[in-house]
Amino acid sequence: MAAEYEPTDGVAAPNDKENISSDDSKHDDAGEDAARTKSLSSQTQKDAQAYERNKANAILANPLRGYSHAQLRKMGRSYAYTHALVEPEDLRAFELGAVLAQNPAAWERCAGLRDEEKEILRREFASKWAQPLLLYLVIALCSACAAVQGMDETVVNGAQLFYSVHFGISGPDARSTWLLGLTNSAPYLGCALLGSWLAIPLNTRFGRRGTVFITCVFSALACCWQGFTNTWWHMFVARFALGLGIGPKSATVPIYAAECAPPEIRGALVMQWQCFTAFGIMCGYAADLALYRVPDTHNITGLNWRLMMASAMLPAVLVVCFVFLVPESPRWYMSKNRHASAFESMCRLRFCKLQAARDQFYMHKGLEAESATVLGRNKFAELITVPRNRRAMQASELLIFCGINVIAYYSSAVFVSGGFSELSALAASLGFGIINFLFAIPAIYTIDTFGRRNLLLATFPLMSVFLLFTGFAFWIPDQTARVGCIALGIYLFGIVYSPGGGPVPFTYSAEAYPLYVRTYGMSLATATTWFFNFVLSISWPSLLGAFKPQGAFGWYAAWNMVGWFGALTIMPETKARSLEELDAVFSVPTHEQVAHGLKEVPFFFQRYILRRDVEMKPLIDFEKARQHAGETEEIFGDA
Repeated sequence: MAAEYEPTDGVAAPNDKENISSDDSKHDDAGEDAARTKSLSSQTQKDAQAYERNKANAILANPLRGYSHAQLRKMGRSYAYTHALVEPEDLRAFELGAVLAQNPAAWERCAGLRDEEKEILRREFASKWAQPLLLYLVIALCSACAAVQGMDETVVNGAQLFYSVHFGISGPDARSTWLLGLTNSAPYLGCALLGSWLAIPLNTRFGRRGTVFITCVFSALACCWQGFTNTWWHMFVARFALGLGIGPKSATVPIYAAECAPPEIRGALVMQWQCFTAFGIMCGYAADLALYRVPDTHNITGLNWRLMMASAMLPAVLVVCFVFLVPESPRWYMSKNRHASAFESMCRLRFCKLQAARDQFYMHKGLEAESATVLGRNKFAELITVPRNRRAMQASELLIFCGINVIAYYSSAVFVSGGFSELSALAASLGFGIINFLFAIPAIYTIDTFGRRNLLLATFPLMSVFLLFTGFAFWIPDQTARVGCIALGIYLFGIVYSPGGGPVPFTYSAEAYPLYVRTYGMSLATATTWFFNFVLSISWPSLLGAFKPQGAFGWYAAWNMVGWFGALTIMPETKARSLEELDAVFSVPTHEQVAHGLKEVPFFFQRYILRRDVEMKPLIDFEKARQHAGETEEIFGDA
């Protein structure tokens, strides 16, 4: 008979599976941990710290590993009593939900389920997209937020053809090119310096919905403000303020979607952000084209570009109108110790209380595990000082500099310089936006089928070739052939970018880091991405003037090959890897990763070109790695 479960502030390690909750067992567990740590005294301090990190990551991977069903029922009931969820149905839901939380796929082994609950659980795994209508409203909200960001980024593409003349910064001189670049890049400077870092205090104070509301209000007002500017520096200030809305929103919305969604569709929802950002980019191009012929009035000069810049406020206003129709993130409620509110919110996002209790209880134990770990007190420093984290950081950071933003922000100007009329340039930009959106959709499938690294190794060289093709097309003397080849090169670049360089960086950064530093790693990745958006945007007009289109496109073609070499040598695959396997992957010394990556080139040539029967040893023997990870898992029991 198991001892009565008492909730703890930390996570008990279930070595004695029949007596996990008593104070004696807690002291025993602590003693065993201390003894285990002491036994490492013969090793270096670095080895001891690595062991502790592996142990903490094992807890975070599944804090319920090793408990019996009886123990889990008591834990669930205790949780419900502790947080005043004492209705009979609530108590029953948390008792059974705690059992299901340990292994949701094994629901058939859970005793006491009703027939209707079995049917709901069966449908959950048989048809993962069969979800409550309210959850689809959350998906629609997140998609609309992504569209807000896409439009914010690209309405400037067509508007700059006009406001650069209006503000006197359209000339080829150095002052004009740098001021145009500075004006266009202002939002990304705002994101990198302030916006991305405002996500933490805004989320802490106002929650996910509140942050989305505030940032969309800010975006809407800043977009409207852009339409009333009359000098370049006034436009710079308005667009810098726009970055304060873009940054926190881009960091918050994917988190909000992940915290509301069931695990089965969580990855697909992360991909929806990229997909609908591409949709917003397409809408920005469409708005530019639709408003091109708007004439000036007797007292308004530049009405067309003013409406272009202000049009990006429309999806933001739409989000503001219905953001509070969806529930707040249950995880945010729990971080504020509002467990009853979290359960109410979770029940609205699931078909039955049993599902809600299961997901909330697992979330609760995960939060306990995060708060109990003593690792990562200086988490930003540990991104660099811990070799495993540093390798994850260098792999994720190399993916952000492929040149797509040059096309997203300046395609209309590029087309005009290639011989297009302004109207034709806007139409050609819309074509790029449509391609970018349509070819982002298959990424939901390809990223988990072909793998992150393989997608980049396949697409980086093609992106480089198509950028070179675009640049060299400017040497074609015949205008008809020239404009056709320029458009073809840019379109082909978009086709290979959308399923490769588009979705991979964000997805890779989200999974490469261990859980205890993942938020900090993602914040760094977001801020770095926006900073390089700023660098590309501010430097392109001057780069174009100094190197001409051939050299400017060649510059970014070279960077794509740098990205390919980086993906080959220092970016291990993360697809379908467990947390323990990722620890093994990123624990391989960098020089070994580089050497293995370089060996893959002749292997690929011999195996797939010369068709020889050759084999190559994998970088990691995962069976052996699992046995090594099992040393940690012995502390916690079987999963």
